[in-house]
Amino acid sequence: MSAAASTSRAGALTTAIVLIALIALWEVSVRLFAIKPIVLPAPSVILAELSENLPWYLGHAWYTLFTTLAGFAAAVIIGIALAVVIVESKLLESTVYALIVGLNSVPKVAVAPLFVVWLGTGYEPKIAISFLIAVFAMVIDTVLGLRSVPADVIDLARSLRGSRFDMLWRIRFPCALPAMFSGMKVAISLALVGAIVGEFVSSQRGLGYVILSAQGMFDITRVFAAIAVLAVLGVILFWLIVWAERRSIPWHASQAHSGAGA
Repeated sequence: MSAAASTSRAGALTTAIVLIALIALWEVSVRLFAIKPIVLPAPSVILAELSENLPWYLGHAWYTLFTTLAGFAAAVIIGIALAVVIVESKLLESTVYALIVGLNSVPKVAVAPLFVVWLGTGYEPKIAISFLIAVFAMVIDTVLGLRSVPADVIDLARSLRGSRFDMLWRIRFPCALPAMFSGMKVAISLALVGAIVGEFVSSQRGLGYVILSAQGMFDITRVFAAIAVLAVLGVILFWLIVWAERRSIPWHASQAHSGAGA
C-alpha cells in the first residue's frame, strides 16, 4: 500500500470517527436535557423516520437529483462556452463579463418567482434557477484556467503557426482542466441549492417541498430527515466530481496526494 493511499484511508477513518462522535453527542444531549422532538429530534428518531418512509424520501430525492443534474449540466456547457467567448474576444469580455457579474449579484430567491411565471410549475423553473446559481462559478474558474497558460507556450504555438482553435483545444483546455474541475465542484453544490430554492418557490415534489411542507406542519423530525437525505446526496455528487477529476487529470499536482485507492 502506498503512503498516499495510507494517508487517504487514515483521513477517511478520522472523518468517520469525528462524525460518529458528533452524532453520539447529539443523541446524548437530546436525551440528557430532555429536548422535545419539535425543537430538536434525536438522531435515532430521525433514523427511524427514514427507515419507515425510505421509498417516499427516495422518490422526492430522485426529483431533486434530476433537477440538480440538469441545471449543473447546463451550467457546465454554457459556462464553458461563455468563458471561451470572454477569453477570445476583448470586446465581448467587457460586456458579457460585466453582465454575468451583475446577474450574479441579484438575489436568486428574488427572481425565482419570475421563472415560475415564465416557465410554469414543472421541472423547467427549478432547472433554470439551479443553472443560474451554478453558472457563475463555472465561468469564473474556466476563465481563470484558460488564462493560466504560460505566455511562452502561447508564443511557441504562434511561431509554429497554430490556429486559434488549435491553441484553444490543444493548449488552453488541457491547462484549464484543473480550474474547470474546481468550478464543477463548487457548481454541483450550488446547483443542488438552486434546485431546493426552486422547490421552495413552487413544487409538489422534491426534498425542498418535503422540508417546506413539514415545516408548515411543525414536523421537525421530517425536516431533519429530508435534510439528512439532502446532505448525503450533496456529498455523493461532490465526490463523483472528485472521482472524475482524479481520472481525468492524474498528472496534475493537485492529485499527487489524493490517494491511489480513494
